[in-house]
Amino acid sequence: MTSLLQILLVAVQILRWIVLVHVIMSWLINFQVLNLRQPLVAQIWYGLTGTLNPLYSRIRKMIPLSGGIDFAPLIVLFGVYAVEVLIRNNMY
Repeated sequence: MTSLLQILLVAVQILRWIVLVHVIMSWLINFQVLNLRQPLVAQIWYGLTGTLNPLYSRIRKMIPLSGGIDFAPLIVLFGVYAVEVLIRNNMY
């Protein structure tokens, strides 16, 4: 059972890093540090967006609009942290 929880914990940590990279890339793109006309940047961006958009869209349906600030990644990170705490508390 511990092995399955450790594998699940690694998957949760990978999801956390994917969300963090997506948030940081969105800031860098908005501040024009990164350019979507570069093929590598565009591939990474559209890959991350395509991966996370189903998760974000479900959260965006539940929370109200908040003046241009997207709280979906913050809620996902909070949920990931909560799942990580639950896994760590039940691991041993």
